[in-house]
Amino acid sequence: MMLWQQIAAFIAWIIFCAWLFARVEIEIEGPAGWAANLPTWRVEEHPLLDWFWGSRAMTGYHAWMFSFMLAIFHLPVFVFGTVSWKIEARIFGGLMVFWILEDFLWFVLNPAFGLARFSPEHVPWHKRWAWRVPADYIVFLAVGGSLIMCSFLLVR
Repeated sequence: MMLWQQIAAFIAWIIFCAWLFARVEIEIEGPAGWAANLPTWRVEEHPLLDWFWGSRAMTGYHAWMFSFMLAIFHLPVFVFGTVSWKIEARIFGGLMVFWILEDFLWFVLNPAFGLARFSPEHVPWHKRWAWRVPADYIVFLAVGGSLIMCSFLLVR
């Protein structure tokens, strides 16, 4: 398989997984985003939330889901018993892109939202917006995409 095909296949797999997980989260959360109606603990304000969580609330639901997906993305490391900077760059890059795509697809696919309601007025849990998207999207797509490309191109 040629390099561009490997990259395309990896990104296609990330998109597919994000689509699947967005469907799961729509079933779990329904119209109430960011676990608003789930029976879980919440930390609404803490200085570290500004740095690490985009000023959003930290919930038990999100703590466990993010941890679970981090473990799932690392499954190949444990299956094949190999770890390297290249593999970690691809895992973390893929995970960053996955979460942004999954979050966006949650809005697109959720009957309670759709693109028409993808705005700061209807999505209060995303605090910072730039160019009509949550600012996190821009940052994490850039960092995640860079890590993915570096894992394919720079580290051989």
